[in-house]
Amino acid sequence: MFDKLFEAKQKAEDVKKRLDGITVSGSAEGGKISVAANGNKVVQSISIDNDFLKSADKEELEELLVVAVNKALQQAENVNQSEMAALSQEMFGGLGGMFGK
Repeated sequence: MFDKLFEAKQKAEDVKKRLDGITVSGSAEGGKISVAANGNKVVQSISIDNDFLKSADKEELEELLVVAVNKALQQAENVNQSEMAALSQEMFGGLGGMFGK
């Protein structure tokens, strides 16, 4: 029993490490603002086009940053869910037959 728990914990840690290495992005205003995050939903960087920055007002910049960050985090969530679903299938896939699925 403990072997299975240790194995599950180890596989979850492996997935987390793999997600740390996956980069996703979100952008706004045609790419003038872009945000990169990893698969664990941690923002890694934010880039703002210099020309856009000079012409944008504070409110517009704040709104577009929110849009870009949310897009990046949604992409990260999608990747995260896919990886976790694959892990669950790997670990518990054989149980489906027991329940008629």
